[in-house]
Amino acid sequence: MTPKRRLGDYYKTGDWSDYWKTSVSETYQGVLRIRGYPIQEIVKGLSYAESLFLTIKGELPTPAQGQVLNAAIVSLLDHQFVSSHAPAARFVASAHSESPVPGIAAGILCAGMHTISPTQAALLLAQACDRMKSERLGRVETARRIVDEHMSAKEYIPGIGHPTHKEFDPRGEALMEVAKANGVWSEASLLYEEIHNQFTRRSGKSLPINIDGVLACVLTEMGFTPDEMVGIAITAILPGIIAHVNEEIREGVPLRIISEELGSQYVGSAERHIPNNR
Repeated sequence: MTPKRRLGDYYKTGDWSDYWKTSVSETYQGVLRIRGYPIQEIVKGLSYAESLFLTIKGELPTPAQGQVLNAAIVSLLDHQFVSSHAPAARFVASAHSESPVPGIAAGILCAGMHTISPTQAALLLAQACDRMKSERLGRVETARRIVDEHMSAKEYIPGIGHPTHKEFDPRGEALMEVAKANGVWSEASLLYEEIHNQFTRRSGKSLPINIDGVLACVLTEMGFTPDEMVGIAITAILPGIIAHVNEEIREGVPLRIISEELGSQYVGSAERHIPNNR
């Protein structure tokens, strides 16, 4: 890993020649290259999924990787209001009918450890893979230890279970099918499947691997880091956010509220007054 540069070093040496540098793109009059590839060739020859892979990872994907990444980014198009990003986006859009930008930004900001992002499942998977290698464990034993430790600590296992899709997550199953058909489902993914199997045996609960878990598997197989994965997930939800925001501006209720009829409750102190002798 390249050591991080420190601002103080630039002031100390007075050499700012490499202060702004990037390997992502290069542009000057009439020229634009993404990771070295002319934009004209990208526009004419690559799909969006292939271009996304190239831009983030720096190299062209294999045909199989391109197909699986395409399946991944269409798996999160929208999830009605059973998600935090759509209501948040519409709530903000209802107050900003002059522009869709604030609503879109609000939807994106909902990506976190409890929704959209496969980061938590990916971190668990990375830990499990490292542990299997460093401790020279088999797949089953590694999964058993991971599950035992999480359950003993009463910690949830990210990527397993869903509040709506109790028996199976249709998005996860479809993406898993595409990944397996294209050979993008190997050691890391098999280990995660075993973690799921061990959880099912230990807990007695038949919960599915959700879309976050499957995304963590396939994106790990393709070499994406957990931080890169959240960006890919945001890319995947953008069409739905854009659709919701523009529907809200066009057909929604200006300045949405949460009334008592919709569940708003006050649970604080009863009416009281400031003492006269205060």
